[in-house]
Parts: sequence; structure tokens; C-alpha cells
Amino acid sequence: MSSVEHSPEILAQVAALPALPGVYRYFDAADQLLYVGKARNLKRRVSSYFQKDHGGTRIGHMVSKIARLETTVVRSEAEALLLENNLIKTQHPKYNILFRDDKSYPYLKLTGVAAHDGDISRYAGQCFPRIAYYRGSTDKKHRYFGPYPSAWAVKESIQLLQKVFRLRTCEDTVFANRSRPCLLFQIKRCTAPCVGHISPEDYAADVRNAEAMLRGETQELLQQLEARMMAHADRLEYEKAAEIRNQMSALSTVLHQQAIETTDDKDVDILAVKVQGGRACVNLAMVRGGRHLGDRAYFPSQLDDAMGVYASEDEVQPRTVEARVLEAFLAQHYIDVPTPPVLVVSEAVDVQLLQALSVQAGYKITAVQQPREQRRIWLEMAEQNAAIQLARLLAEEGSQHARTRALAEALDLPQDNLEALSIECFDISHTAGESTQASCVVFHHHKMQNSEYRRFNIQGITPGDDYAAMRQVLHRRYAPVAQALQAAGGAEPEPGAPRLPDLVLVDGGKGQVSMAREVFAELGLDVSRIVGVEKGEGRKVGLEELVFADGRAKVYLGHDSAALMLVAQIRDEAHRFAITGMRAQRAKVRVGQSKLEDIPGIGPKRRARLLQRFGGVRGVANASVEDLMTVDGISASLAEDIYRALR
Repeated sequence: MSSVEHSPEILAQVAALPALPGVYRYFDAADQLLYVGKARNLKRRVSSYFQKDHGGTRIGHMVSKIARLETTVVRSEAEALLLENNLIKTQHPKYNILFRDDKSYPYLKLTGVAAHDGDISRYAGQCFPRIAYYRGSTDKKHRYFGPYPSAWAVKESIQLLQKVFRLRTCEDTVFANRSRPCLLFQIKRCTAPCVGHISPEDYAADVRNAEAMLRGETQELLQQLEARMMAHADRLEYEKAAEIRNQMSALSTVLHQQAIETTDDKDVDILAVKVQGGRACVNLAMVRGGRHLGDRAYFPSQLDDAMGVYASEDEVQPRTVEARVLEAFLAQHYIDVPTPPVLVVSEAVDVQLLQALSVQAGYKITAVQQPREQRRIWLEMAEQNAAIQLARLLAEEGSQHARTRALAEALDLPQDNLEALSIECFDISHTAGESTQASCVVFHHHKMQNSEYRRFNIQGITPGDDYAAMRQVLHRRYAPVAQALQAAGGAEPEPGAPRLPDLVLVDGGKGQVSMAREVFAELGLDVSRIVGVEKGEGRKVGLEELVFADGRAKVYLGHDSAALMLVAQIRDEAHRFAITGMRAQRAKVRVGQSKLEDIPGIGPKRRARLLQRFGGVRGVANASVEDLMTVDGISASLAEDIYRALR
């Protein structure tokens, strides 16, 4: 029996669970999600947590925190696996292996539907499709190729298509208003459809050929081009035959330069795992259309906690850490990203996982663990890159840990739990008093926490009064902290309540520190946590001094001090965050962007598309209703609303 005492309600709930596949979720007393798991047999799997004595292991530590559980019954183990990883990706449980990737994948976009290429009855943007870099959700109005591992890979592919097929890249508004060819026509990167230098039919043929190249149908494409060239020659159309010959020459050169393989693999993902020093790296390389497009490295969080509990009740032999990390990545990554039919992997993958991915994709997904020939070369490259990226991460983390420890030593802060050492830094930014903003950046767990950054619009002060701005932002930020401490009556605040960081950095010397001390004194907070970063002689980097609010003497850490490097890193990040916010606010005020935001039906995505298409709010205001309708997501009625609102 388990040595941990649980409530009778939980034990009764466990006893009543069905012997069916499903997903279970554990919560602690503060209702924080601890763990999400899937089971072929819910009753047997969940009961194993509460019936066995897990001792002082990580799984035992997690079980001791369980205060509540939830379960969801599904039809199959494959459904359970997909639901489990959807919950892991969205809820971020503490004890699961978790891969976070805030960046969406870019695509190469061909505007319009293929059936309408060259259709002169439609608007020019459809008659002559353009190739473009695209990041976001896809739809059926256009053609998308990818995803690509990086923006560089997309832009390189666009350059290749420009060299071979000379497709246009200009916006529709630019295309519609050209009276003579642009520079791209002069350097033979565009056929100038804007001024009629190519017929719609010939341009549509180039678009079809570009699509074939993107799909990896290179040999078939060369054969088709050769047949077309000979047909033109037989009809004595030597100029057209020469144009196709030049295309074939350019295509052959590109194929040679890019080392496009002649294997049967069109779309393949190659995944290699490396585990070392308590951290892991999954290196994902992408092959699309037979071309190796590059790779991207992923580093899971909570690996150390998760390894003790991430296991299946059906395992005959325990899987390696590398295999568990890889399976967690596959299950979470391909929730949002299309899965290619072939995965080349460095570790064996569970059959149930492949079946679940196949069900989700709608076609069979296969995994090759011991590849041969070209696939083996790809996998060796991915394994080498995983080792390099992990070594880089460990070196950076070691350096950052050393900086945190050095700062704690220099300021006599507790060193028993450096992971939890939290720092908040404030900076004020404005242009001659206009659009004053304050930034607050957050550091803990040895790194900047971007998701916790905050900006404050400063109002009701004399323009340019940085002291008043600092007073306002500190009061707004820490008044809730003071209220939470008062409500706790000297005890520890409730979980989730606002807390005071271990260190509050302000970018400034005695003046700013004095202002911060006044605010903390008014709120009844500990003034010893306030430290100012004062510029040194001549404002030179490395000569900064630390100014304390509690009366301690200034401290000069030394230009090569690891502690000063961390302080400078946090201070510079606060400055960068404040500057970008101030510039955005200033631009909004000057160009009247708020008018566009106030139009019903215009959200962030549509606003971004409009601004990108027309180059700013003024361009949107000058556009006609017909021009506005060419933007994705803008209907005729919405275009009329925009037209009226901005005029």
C-alpha cells in the first residue's frame, strides 16, 4: 500500500474507475495541474499510483501532492494518446516532458487557386499568381508549401523559383499600378506580367512547373520541359524553344548546386535525440520536395521531474530516456504541424504512437530507425547537430548559472535555491516626453521570462518627468503585493497571490532609487530589495555601480564580473523592451492606428494583413473598396466599413 494518506473521496473515485482507455489528470491542493497521462485501462493504471509505495522517488513526490483527479474516457488508446498530448501542450503540467515552441513554422505561398491560373476574367492577382513568404494559419484560397524549418529556407526557395521560373513577388497593389518593368525584370528574376511581357497561359505554365519543383517532381519536370522545347522547335518557334532551354539549364544548375537527391523520398522528417547533463535536445531536420531544408533544435522543459513518472503500464522492458523524449516530442509536435509519411528516427518509436499519428493525419505514418544510404546520411547529420546544440545549451546554462550565483554572492542573497531567485527590472522610455512607457522584465530560473514581461502606459505626469513615471509604475506594480501581504496578516500569501521579487532593479542612480524607496516605504515593503544601476564615469559599459535603497555604500563589481554581466543583461533587456513599446505607441498616435483598431470586425490578424498589404494606415485609408477586398479575410461589406471609417 502507498504510505501517502489520501482522502476517502479520491480513493473511492479511483475504485469506481472503468477498465476502459482514457486520460487522467492529477491536481494539487492549489488546483495546479501536476500530471497528465493516458491509459489503456484507466482503473489499473490510476490504481497503481495509489496502491504502491513509491518511497522518496519523483513519482512518490508527485503522488504525495495529489489532492484531486479528473478522468476522461475515450474510444481507443490512440484517441487517449492524442488527447493526452493536446492537454500537455495547452496546460503545461509540472511532471510531464514538455516541448514549448512559440514560433510558428513559415510556408511558401502561391496566391490563388490553381484552377484559375491564367484566367483573365479574374483580377490580375489571380491571373498571375505571386510567390511569397508566409507565416500563419493556412486556408483553401491559396496554395501553401512547407512547413519550412526557418525563414531563411523559405526565402532561399523563393530565390530559386525566381531564377528558374521568374515568378513575380510584388504585392497586388504594386503589380496593378506598374507602367514599366521593375529591376527584377532587368536582372532576369521576373517575366514582368505586370506590363504584359508574358501571356497568362505561359505564366500559368511556369506556375505549374514551379509547383512540380516544390513537390520534388524534378525528373518528370525536366522531361516535360524537354518535350515542350522539342515541340516548339518542330513548329519553328525557336524563340520559345530557347526560353524553355534556358529554363532547363537554370533548373539543372539549381539541382546541382542544391544537391537535390534523386531518392524516392519527397517529404521526410529526420529526428535525432541527445541526452546529457540532465538536459535533452531533439534535432528536427526537414526534407521537402527532395530538398534538405535545414533543421531546428528543441529542448524539453521539466525533463528531470518527468523522467520518474513518464512510463507505460504496458512496458515489458523500460524504454531509454532518449526514446521517451522522442515519443513525447512526436506526440506534441505533430498536433499542430502536418506529419510527413516517413519519419527517420534515432530511437525506436512505439507502434501505438505511430497508429495515433496515422489516424490524425489520415494516411499511414512509418518510422525508420536504422536507415540506409541517403536516409542514413541525413540521420547522421541530425545526430551531429543535436550533439552540437546540446553542448551549446549546456555551456550557456553553465555560464548563466555562474552569473546568478555570482550576483547572489555579491549582494549577499540566499544561495540555497538559486533556481527560484527572482529579479524584476524597470526602465522608463519616451521621446521628449511623448508616449512615455515603463517596462518591467522578469528573470528567474537563470533566464529571462518573456511571458511575464509587462508594459505600463504612463499618464497624468509632466512630460519628461522620469521620477514621476518611476513612482507611478512601481506603485501600480507593487500595490497588489502589499495588499496580498496585508491580507495574509504576516503569514505566507496564498498560492497565486502577487509576490515581491528577491531583487528590484531600477535603471538609474540615487534619484530613481530614492523615488523607489519612497514608494516601498508607503506600501510597507522591504526597501532592501531595491537596487539601482548607476552609469559609471563617461557612461562607459563595465563601469556601472550598484546603488542601494537601504543606505549601504555603492558597490563596483568590476568590468569583468559575472554578477555585473547578469545585471547588465537584465538592464539592457528592460531598456530594449521599453524602447520597442514606446516606439509602437508613438507610431500608433502619429498615424492614427487606433481608428483602424476601432472598426468592428478588424482584429489583430486582419489589421496586420491590411498594414502589410498597403504599407501602413495611410495606405489603407487611400485604398479603394476593391483593393481592400483583395486582402484575405476582408469581405465586401467589411471593406466598405473600412473605407467609410478611414475617410
